[in-house]
Amino acid sequence: MTAPVVHVRGLTKIYRVHERATGLGATFRSLVKRTYKDVPAVSEIDFGIASGEVVGFLGPNGAGKTTTLKMLSGLLFPTSGEASVLGHVPWRREDRFLRRMTLLMGNRTQLVWDIPAADSFLVLKQIYDIGDAQYRETLDELTELLELGPLLHKPVRQLSLGERMKVEFAAGLLHRPEVVFLDEPTLGLDVSMQARIRTFIRELNRRSGGTILLTSHYMDDIVALCRRVIVIHHGRILYDGGLADLAERMAPYKLVGATLRDGALGRDLSAYGDVVSSENGVVRLRVPRAEAAERTARLVRDLESGLADLSVEDPPIEEVIDRVFSGEQVTDHPSSPELAEATR
Repeated sequence: MTAPVVHVRGLTKIYRVHERATGLGATFRSLVKRTYKDVPAVSEIDFGIASGEVVGFLGPNGAGKTTTLKMLSGLLFPTSGEASVLGHVPWRREDRFLRRMTLLMGNRTQLVWDIPAADSFLVLKQIYDIGDAQYRETLDELTELLELGPLLHKPVRQLSLGERMKVEFAAGLLHRPEVVFLDEPTLGLDVSMQARIRTFIRELNRRSGGTILLTSHYMDDIVALCRRVIVIHHGRILYDGGLADLAERMAPYKLVGATLRDGALGRDLSAYGDVVSSENGVVRLRVPRAEAAERTARLVRDLESGLADLSVEDPPIEEVIDRVFSGEQVTDHPSSPELAEATR
């Protein structure tokens, strides 16, 4: 079994934050004696990512996602724990490591605003010591994938947000990194541009076989790109596994949709589950996962000819994630003790 490209064990980051009460007196007292508190951002997390994987890294604001990516890219030193990326310790910032990875953040820029992107690309070519032939080949490929032709020779400040994100992607990928950390790559983009960026990331992974760790608040990004997700909350990992299994592990219920015929319209179905909605003859019920088969069978038996159609499905992934982030405790599911403890 090959070693993971990204390996994290017991990784922890604690910030020491200065605290001061309000008022003039408190201001003067803080000049003599300061009060600090420790704020854990990431707490003893473990995971590994294999070569070529595209993994979604999910969590609410302040969960520790960006802090983790900054440690893995070498921008932050951890308080404790260990990590390796491509066999390197990230915070040593070795040249061989920096040439093989990249960190792209949706709200940060590495391009000079007052000159065309093409000129910034030439600077990056020298920084990464990219050969002429490789530079031309990579730039041509990125120009084709991202449709950069009309954008390369415009000053960056004249580009729209979506256009700027495309040239930022190109800038971060000119040196052909083997590992790509993406932090909110579609942040603030319109629906059309989000779809284009997702298509590009998928094609990038297919062509290069690169390893990608992606954070996003847009579930469409995760669903379209990631088979595996890591869910982090309050600095701790709640779930690491297949996206398709997330609902089964984190949600203790299924959604039953019953389409009623005229004779059964208006019938009270609360005995079969919690009524989520009832509109145009379609009643949606929330049913405990362990009892879904028995309750749907009873529903079919009791309604007989009054039932036109029946569906049973997992809740939408957005709803599952919202339950986890809001701290709801799952009490009738095997994973509930761990989940309840982590979301307190």
